[in-house]
Amino acid sequence: MSDLIVPAAVIAALILGVVVVLGGLLMRRTIIGRGVGAFDCSLRHRPQTDGWMFGLARYEHDRLDWFRLFALTFRPSRTLIRSNLIILERRRPDGPDQGMLDSDWVLVRCAYDSTTLELGMSEMAYNGLATWLESAPPGEHANIA
Repeated sequence: MSDLIVPAAVIAALILGVVVVLGGLLMRRTIIGRGVGAFDCSLRHRPQTDGWMFGLARYEHDRLDWFRLFALTFRPSRTLIRSNLIILERRRPDGPDQGMLDSDWVLVRCAYDSTTLELGMSEMAYNGLATWLESAPPGEHANIA
């Protein structure tokens, strides 16, 4: 019986560690998603070559903050300044993207500074993104090609 105490304690500690990490991820997602203008959004840095990173995006006054879904930090993984973000096209997922994203989502190809990236989001989230870009303060142009 005493031979089983150490392995049982190790297994219990591992289970407790997994529960704490999962609880932390869930709490983080809840806190980030609680803000006004937060939505599910996947990101791909190099279209057609990189894989999708799942996350959340949240509108701020002049930027879009993107947070990785599986991270413990409350800092955004990527910040997109509104004046530098241009929507190039939007389309439905096809080919390998169909298996990675929801079928009712849209892929939004964007130019950001000198790079191209893709965002995957729901149709409603896309409408919000387009509206947010078009509602830039006076003097800034709408960034939808």
